[in-house]
Amino acid sequence: MNTRSTTQKNILIFGFLILPFTFQSCKQEKNEVEETVIKSEAPEYFLLRPELEKSYGYSHAVKIGNDLKISGAVSMDDKGIIVAPGNMEQQMKNCYKDLEKILQHYGYTFDDVVVENVYTTNMKEFINVSGFRNSIYKKQFPTGTWLEVKGLAIDGQLIEIDMEAHKSR
Repeated sequence: MNTRSTTQKNILIFGFLILPFTFQSCKQEKNEVEETVIKSEAPEYFLLRPELEKSYGYSHAVKIGNDLKISGAVSMDDKGIIVAPGNMEQQMKNCYKDLEKILQHYGYTFDDVVVENVYTTNMKEFINVSGFRNSIYKKQFPTGTWLEVKGLAIDGQLIEIDMEAHKSR
């Protein structure tokens, strides 16, 4: 028998010996894979000022699963009239008051807030009164962005705050 044919024979034998282990290994991996089930949860919408929000064409909040997204809150009454014109601190407090109402509607608190974005027409003035946020966020501050903008939806608005909250199961 020549060397070439012996080598080919050995490769064939080795292949047949290792082949069952290869299939067994694949079979084991398949059994170890767990299925992930994704539940589809219908969004729940919330209107803080239904008539006003319908006229502007938005929902103030939407909850999907454990995630809550809240549109920007501004300092206004139910008729859309600015409350505390020219007063950044009071407008900011009014925003947080409305945001708290929405959070509470769904059983959330400011401790559940993970994102907060602040839009203001006067960043310097906002920074001067931003210490009020220490009374809102007692455990930790959420992530977020502060932006100075040219204007907000209605003349006289100085600040708008939107946020996202999450509750763990």
